[in-house]
Amino acid sequence: MTTIGDLRDRIRIQKRGGTDEWGNPNPDGWSDHVSVWANVRHQSGSESIRSGADTSIVRASIRIRWRTDITAAMRVIYMGAVYEIDAVLPGQKRDFMDLTCKRVNDVQL
Repeated sequence: MTTIGDLRDRIRIQKRGGTDEWGNPNPDGWSDHVSVWANVRHQSGSESIRSGADTSIVRASIRIRWRTDITAAMRVIYMGAVYEIDAVLPGQKRDFMDLTCKRVNDVQL
């Protein structure tokens, strides 16, 4: 069982869109949606060689307090790394929710 005290990791959740440095709409960019406390657990990692390049896949489960404004179209920034949200799994009691994520190595912040 997770308690509020277990949420020790600060993450940023970003959504697509936003504006560029001149204030113009940027549909391909990312903007901060919310910053929350979380419990980040790395579940697994694997490495392989694809097309002659090393590839690393890191999967994580990120538990946050219950929210209704988080979708799988968003991404998480944690310790400078970018994680794509694969699924948003609500808890049974609606007190916490889990984000199943995959770390993306080649994304610029």
